[in-house]
Amino acid sequence: MKRRNFLGMLALSGGAVVAKPVLGLAEQNKGAVTARGKRRVEKITADLVIAGGGLGGVAAALAALHNKQTVILTEETDWIGGQLTQQGVPPDEHPWIETHGAPARYRELRNRIREYYVRYYPLTADARQRPQLNPGDGAVSKLCHEPRVALAVMQDMLAPFISNGSLVLLTEHKVVRAQVEGNKVLSLVVRNLRTGEELILKGSYFSDATEMGDLLPMTGTEFVTGTESRRDTGELHAPEKGNPENNQAFTVCFAIDYVPGGNFVIDKPAEYDFWRNHVPALTPAWSGKQLDLHYSDPRTLKPKLLGFHPEGVKTGDALNLWNYRRIINKNNFEEGLYAGDVTIVNWPQNDYMLGNLIGASPEKFHYHVGRAKQLNLSLLYWLQTEAPRPDGGKGWPGIRLRKDIMGTADGMAKYPYIREARRIKAKFTILEEHVGAEQRTQKTGQTQGVKAATFHDSVGVGYYHIDLHPSCAGVNYVDFGSLPFQIPLGALLPKRMENLLPANKNIGTTHITNGCFRLHPVEWSIGEAVGLLVAFARSKNVTPGQVWEQASLLKDFQDYIQAQGVETAWPAQS
Repeated sequence: MKRRNFLGMLALSGGAVVAKPVLGLAEQNKGAVTARGKRRVEKITADLVIAGGGLGGVAAALAALHNKQTVILTEETDWIGGQLTQQGVPPDEHPWIETHGAPARYRELRNRIREYYVRYYPLTADARQRPQLNPGDGAVSKLCHEPRVALAVMQDMLAPFISNGSLVLLTEHKVVRAQVEGNKVLSLVVRNLRTGEELILKGSYFSDATEMGDLLPMTGTEFVTGTESRRDTGELHAPEKGNPENNQAFTVCFAIDYVPGGNFVIDKPAEYDFWRNHVPALTPAWSGKQLDLHYSDPRTLKPKLLGFHPEGVKTGDALNLWNYRRIINKNNFEEGLYAGDVTIVNWPQNDYMLGNLIGASPEKFHYHVGRAKQLNLSLLYWLQTEAPRPDGGKGWPGIRLRKDIMGTADGMAKYPYIREARRIKAKFTILEEHVGAEQRTQKTGQTQGVKAATFHDSVGVGYYHIDLHPSCAGVNYVDFGSLPFQIPLGALLPKRMENLLPANKNIGTTHITNGCFRLHPVEWSIGEAVGLLVAFARSKNVTPGQVWEQASLLKDFQDYIQAQGVETAWPAQS
């Protein structure tokens, strides 16, 4: 590919940096009309074309770019960063994240987020001196922060490559078609969601980093969805009967703060009466109404009480939901900067269980997302008017919807937080017997010191408990222990397709094991492995399949990624 046809200029679109190809024949032909009156469709070529600008897509792009590859990165919203930004989900991470268990570039992302606060925010002297600053002191992570800060940091990390022409970043562009020949993808067609114009993207390699694995059906790549049966996988926690429509609930997150003495009560939502009385139809049964502080304990499924107090005070032995995903603790900043704390609402109360987005038509997608937003507004109204207070009263009218946090007119996240996607039929599939604590104990016969399976083709590591939220098919939580695991290269390779690689929640897992492979640092690790694999395969003039199949190539690849800060094994003490 000739660099002169790839150089970009920066433009601002909805707060995101967009690279538009502007030089060479491609730009000259843009919008041109042929003698027959047909519009010529612009073509752009790169070494790697990535669909989806989430954490996996950004990680894949950075890994490839740092290894002298040219990249086109598309994103259908105007923010890159996926679950960390456009979906508004503070990072779910393992307890060792500050020292090990993630690639160096993911650690750089985290460090830069902290540095952003130190550089630009009026922190207290105490907060400024903390090496492990947690702006929100949220319970879910050691680094709960605002989506816009992560967005700014990722844009900075990509900026040099946009400037030197090796990256074209196309936000507000969605893949609509693919051209495939045999076992290879030849090109993708993306549509500008603002103008309707289309571009043809050609490349040596393509990566599906979309939130639902959109490229898989489009390219004819074999995939699975939903739940496999126990007979199919031998998994201890799999159901007797599989169901491809059984996918986890999705959540549209939103942000709120609290101003004591204020009154920000919204108008009663149109669907409030429905959601106020809604009891999720789940097996085993949910404990009571969804708009309540009771829910099903994910591990035991027994009724469990949650706490709520928007001033962050302790609520007995119950978890205070306000503190769970709090992204701003006002006490970390100079007095008067914030009227109150800011928290993200991603709770059991706003998991949407009434529809499946995987494979949904655009009309159905918008219908279910719209109803999820009504659930959110109903929850907000309930918190403002009916949530129990310690003094015996009801409601906290000082709770305020913070639309600016999510960068949207309605205050809702730009994209739903989707917990599982279409999954490739891979050369190797990760099963519960490889990572589940109970099944590993049974399989190995060990009672102490049991470890996850060792993969000879490891290209990364990760950890999270296996956490499946209630599903659209009426299955309650499935939540149980796992073990610090490796990410096998075979799970990143489709059985048949040669130049299409997954870089999100669409790798070779099952419904069960997706539950611990879907979190922030693991998605980043998957994307990084994909970007490095493309660079390595191109440098050796081999295919990803050959890297996996040939021991000498695999060893060289693992040395290659380890030299760039990728951990392929856990230390003995983890």
